[in-house]
Amino acid sequence: MSAVGVAVLGSTGTIGDNTLDVISQHPDRFRVVALGAQRNHVKLLQQCEQYRPTYAALAEGQAARELEQGLRAAGLNTEVLVGEAGLAQIATLKEAPYVMAGIVGAAGLASTLAAARAGQRLMIANKESLVMAGPLLMEEARRSGATLLPIDSEHNAIFQCWPAGAVIGEAPRGVRRILLTASGGPFLDWSAEDLAKATPEQACKHPKWVMGRKISVDSATLMNKGLEVIEARILFGLPIEQVEVVVHRQSLVHSLVEYVDGSMLAQLGSPDMRTPIAHALAWPERIDSGVQSLDLAQAGGLEFEPPDVLRFPCLALARAAAAAGGLAPAVLNAANEMAVAAFLEGRLNFTGIAAVIAAVMDQLPAGAATDLPSVLAVDQEARALALREIAGA
Repeated sequence: MSAVGVAVLGSTGTIGDNTLDVISQHPDRFRVVALGAQRNHVKLLQQCEQYRPTYAALAEGQAARELEQGLRAAGLNTEVLVGEAGLAQIATLKEAPYVMAGIVGAAGLASTLAAARAGQRLMIANKESLVMAGPLLMEEARRSGATLLPIDSEHNAIFQCWPAGAVIGEAPRGVRRILLTASGGPFLDWSAEDLAKATPEQACKHPKWVMGRKISVDSATLMNKGLEVIEARILFGLPIEQVEVVVHRQSLVHSLVEYVDGSMLAQLGSPDMRTPIAHALAWPERIDSGVQSLDLAQAGGLEFEPPDVLRFPCLALARAAAAAGGLAPAVLNAANEMAVAAFLEGRLNFTGIAAVIAAVMDQLPAGAATDLPSVLAVDQEARALALREIAGA
């Protein structure tokens, strides 16, 4: 069996690091054909030196030029592609039919859609693609025959507990509900008064997972779980009423599926993203991920509790966007990205994140997401509104 070509979008981030680690453990099965990122040309050069891909793409032009110079100085012949078009190109390569979509935020939308349109095995770690343009992505996948596999630990857990033969995007018979588990982030026990004074450094210290700064803040506000609710509704074809969230501090049960006969199936494992990545790369087979086995006796008890949507209103805002459908999730996502960036830069306090999102959602109607231009247009409109709200905060 020859090694399958893989394109890793977002290779310089945490998902990219973990994907390349799993691939490195199985050189007989997988080979790195293309790497892509936003702007980190220094790290991408190091990855090119190690994995020798045929292609490398960077969204930012100056960063791509720096990468080109570094590659030539190192004597490497990796072809450098530039901009959104370059990322889309490596997402559609015939010699790399497996695509990891790991670029964070709206920046990963176009390349993820391109991979779906090309009929690739699309491993979705870019949740914003599903949040902003889920119906469009699912339609592209259906039309091309692309295989969609979720990488978020929660959605991958649900997929592992899903009925055999079930199709992504279609609700199977016999499922009563799905439960997404949430660690609760670093502020789970903080008072409302303390939350208002939380710093970016505190928000980025996740108790269980090692993640980037943006997604760490989303975890702290519970917006990450809200975005996952929207994702789950699309990926698994269930109405919002059948998608629930439960706080599980131990982060060992990654999600659960309840069936109408009373059975509840859960997927457990150490909190390590290499597990869902290895599962998606090898599916329907199983391969070693390098993850340490879970010692249940040492883990002790498993505790669950309901989320507090009063102290963490982002979760309720996301559920409202999911219920509204159309362009509402795209508005939510855009406002959240701007608010989180402002918080990380010290221009907005922690509780102001939810306030900005709510204000933007109140001002923009949830029209239909008819095509990519309509999604991108409302994304820009929501960002502009969010900037005004942040400036007035």
